[in-house]
Amino acid sequence: MCGICGRLNLRSDLPPVGVEYLRRMLEPISHRGPDAEGIYTSGPVGLGHKRLKIIDLATGKQPMCNEDGTVWISYNGEVYNYKELTAYLVTKGHRFKSSSDTEVIVHLYEEFGEDCVRHLRGMFSFALWDDKTNTLLLARDRVGIKPLYYMETETSLLFASEIKAILADSSVHAEVEPALIDHFLTYFYMPGSQTLFKSIKKLGPGCYLTARNGQLKVTEYWDLNFVPKERTFNEAVDELDHLLSRTVRDHMISDVPVGVLLSGGVDSSAVLSYAVENTHRPISTFTVGFASGCTDERPYATMAARAFGAPNHALTIGAQDFWEFLPKYVWHMEEPVCEPPAVALHYVSKLAREHVTVLLSGEGGDEAFGGYQSYRNFCWLEKIKDTLGPFAPFVGGAASTFIPSESRYGKYGPLMHIPLQDYYYSHSSGPYEFFNRRCRDLYTEEFLASLDNEPRAALSRSLFTKVDRLAPLDQMLYVDTKTWLPDDLLIKADKMTMANSVELRVPFLDHQILEFAASLPSDFKVKNRNGKHILKKALAKRLPREILYRKKAGFPVPYAVWFDGELRAKIAEVLLDESTIDRGYFRRSAVESLLKGHPHRNYSKEIFSLLILELWHRRFADPQPHDREDEMAACCSI
Repeated sequence: MCGICGRLNLRSDLPPVGVEYLRRMLEPISHRGPDAEGIYTSGPVGLGHKRLKIIDLATGKQPMCNEDGTVWISYNGEVYNYKELTAYLVTKGHRFKSSSDTEVIVHLYEEFGEDCVRHLRGMFSFALWDDKTNTLLLARDRVGIKPLYYMETETSLLFASEIKAILADSSVHAEVEPALIDHFLTYFYMPGSQTLFKSIKKLGPGCYLTARNGQLKVTEYWDLNFVPKERTFNEAVDELDHLLSRTVRDHMISDVPVGVLLSGGVDSSAVLSYAVENTHRPISTFTVGFASGCTDERPYATMAARAFGAPNHALTIGAQDFWEFLPKYVWHMEEPVCEPPAVALHYVSKLAREHVTVLLSGEGGDEAFGGYQSYRNFCWLEKIKDTLGPFAPFVGGAASTFIPSESRYGKYGPLMHIPLQDYYYSHSSGPYEFFNRRCRDLYTEEFLASLDNEPRAALSRSLFTKVDRLAPLDQMLYVDTKTWLPDDLLIKADKMTMANSVELRVPFLDHQILEFAASLPSDFKVKNRNGKHILKKALAKRLPREILYRKKAGFPVPYAVWFDGELRAKIAEVLLDESTIDRGYFRRSAVESLLKGHPHRNYSKEIFSLLILELWHRRFADPQPHDREDEMAACCSI
């Protein structure tokens, strides 16, 4: 796992990219690779690399080149099928000087060109320079496990694993795109290719970008296709068991210690089970708990660890720990994301770094096999609508009359006459969220007038049109794979672990697992309102029943309790500060109402979003008291 960055001059009259320029890009992402630094420059291009040593500790230095030095790469990630690819490439006459997965990509490019990405199984983002054709290739893995940002200016293309490296160029100003604030408050993260920084974009999952002769082109090379495959349920259970075992085994490839992030839930316990089965090395596990206010996951994590003979290391965090980390949370996340569990992930990965360099996680099991309660509820709702036919709106109207809208089930009545694609934005958001129902109460008139006329959640709706013939569950899984998964869950996973120089691997999000799940009928995944049906059957002989059939808890950070208690005054101080209100986005009276209403209606998610948005402005958008005086543009010729 590493950090990459670089620059390509798009005009021939510019001075060469300099070494010092790249060093300054690398400095703010040093946490991604504290073990080594590498730089390659050649005329219009410069590649930078910060290395965290995982595989081939002795000879895996980057940037790395082919035999004649005409193809160079700076790469972040792991390719789990690199040994098979190496064997194949050797038969084609390629000569290797290392035993790393990095060099495999270089030779694959020589063999297949841009299509090399289709042969890779793993998580990655990389920048590859072809000196013969003056072509830069930027690529990102299929699901978006590893981030890659880029910015096109009038003179150059800048790219990096993190936005901070791009902002290190003094000619780049951290300008806010105010209209996108509405996107953030619709989804609770920044969906799609845009960021809140004007002109800085994310390369999409399953995409690569080519820059040649001053022209940029983005190509999607992979999409999740829900193509059914004929098999019985029992056959699918056996196939899944073998696939998970092989996938976890492959994800354990490492020359440094590997551990498991253990919550005591089904997915992380399953990963631990397969990990122990596929290695003779000890597997340490790591768990976080909270001082008060929520279900304690640690007893279940201890149960799972003991079941598989794995030492468990646990820690406890409280409200003050949570609050003190928020400025760093904003700094490392770079994009506003409403993800309180990310704070807990930071602390537990910091603990893990004392013992291991690589962590396996159960992230993705819910997205692959329909584990969230929202999937079950909306599948149930769509089934009722189909049964009622034209009478559905009338039933919904009656339900809305007698069931309070703020109650657990009150939000479903108004959805009875709305198509799925119009009410399901993503796993984290929907039209019944406070912001999406009452944005006009929150926004100032001036801010409302500045917003474009694009429908809210237009991205989700466009994705639904691609899969509108699928069953409702598969439609939701597809939309989440394209939005919530890369732009919330995986950004959190990458940024919080890499902040502590830890590589996080997510076996459930191997694209072969996702493709297998996509080939299953919906009732293999959600049956009788029970999620992850086939996964639990595959794990029935592996996991303790207390874990396999316990109620899903997720990562239950008790921030709602903290916001109404220990942190209440501190939050109000930030959100009602004159500088916050003077930004002109939100009405003071509406923010006050939100804060007062939280204890009664649990607006913790909305409050956290506003808090993170304000802290983001203070860290990135406001003038900093100690701005660097250096001018990076002058370094290009050094």
